[in-house]
Amino acid sequence: MPSVETLLEGRGICICAGSGGVGKTTTSAAIALGMADRGLKVCVLTIDPAKRLADSLGLEELGNEASRVDPALLKKNGVTGDGELWAMMLDAKETFDNLVARHAEDEEARDRVLDNRIYQLISSALAGSQEYMAMEKLFELHSEGRFDLLVLDTPPSRNALDFLDAPMRMTQFIEGRSLQLFIRPTGFAARVATRGTGVVLSILKRIVGFDLLADLSEFFTAFSGMIDGFQERAHRVNTLLRDDETAFVIVCGPQSEPVEEAVFFHSKLIEADMNFAGAVVNRVRYRLGTKVPKLKALAGKVEAKTGDADLAERAARNLIEYDMLARRDVENISGLTKKLGGDPVIRIPYLDTDVHDVAGLCEINRFLFTDEETRVELATG
Repeated sequence: MPSVETLLEGRGICICAGSGGVGKTTTSAAIALGMADRGLKVCVLTIDPAKRLADSLGLEELGNEASRVDPALLKKNGVTGDGELWAMMLDAKETFDNLVARHAEDEEARDRVLDNRIYQLISSALAGSQEYMAMEKLFELHSEGRFDLLVLDTPPSRNALDFLDAPMRMTQFIEGRSLQLFIRPTGFAARVATRGTGVVLSILKRIVGFDLLADLSEFFTAFSGMIDGFQERAHRVNTLLRDDETAFVIVCGPQSEPVEEAVFFHSKLIEADMNFAGAVVNRVRYRLGTKVPKLKALAGKVEAKTGDADLAERAARNLIEYDMLARRDVENISGLTKKLGGDPVIRIPYLDTDVHDVAGLCEINRFLFTDEETRVELATG
């Protein structure tokens, strides 16, 4: 099996996707670090409420603008390449505000939307979810051309379609009849808007504390001038997902459920004509040998060396249980590889310690950036 470096050759965007809790954030950071060590200027983007990425890269905090990881910290941990590593944590609200500012006709139109109370209440919904804002920020950075490689840690989701469909959902919202009725009411809708609403709105004003009709009118009037720009942008973001420069890496665990989710996600990528580069399976138990002796025989060997019969039996039982789990992992990963049509599957073993710093990311990269034969040697040696 090839290394991650081979999978991403010639790519400008790597999207790490999969369900939550499988190590996407760690994998994304490790890939970015490894590619920076190979001379590229790389930025990793994440939506990680626990802020583990900032901690692992030695940054006090991450914001909606890219921050460079201290080269001295990288060098201290053996990262000696000529590249640069940058990181940022997506702020969906700020990203949407910037999008509004970009498509406003002028500063007055921009401020009318951003300062509008209706916009402030529903801007998160209008953003089409964190998934779309993640793609929007990715598109923005890609358009700027500041980085050789962008690595996106996708939002945690149980549904692959939440991410893949995000740009299309944004387009459908903008082009939808409901929004168009608000912006350009005609016929019956126009008559409804001017008849019989005064009493209701006056009641709502007493409840919410502001003139709802005035704010709605202000918001939709100002927003109407941005529709064309939003439509074009959403279509371009959708196109970027399918561009040859973009590669998807599916991250999963070795258990049956995450493997099934990875297979499902892969099928959706293929259906949507998107580029699948390979899969990374985290926390894999590598088999330590081809056969494990029977419990009594194994316990006898351990007791002969330690002189402790109870310890020997417990150690032997733990080893046999480990081998059972390792065989399960082998079977599940073999099934995954078959269902992916033989596409690359990179196995990362359980590590002795939790990954929380650059040293831990470097340890992961020993497996990400090498061939399968070396991975086996490193995991079982």
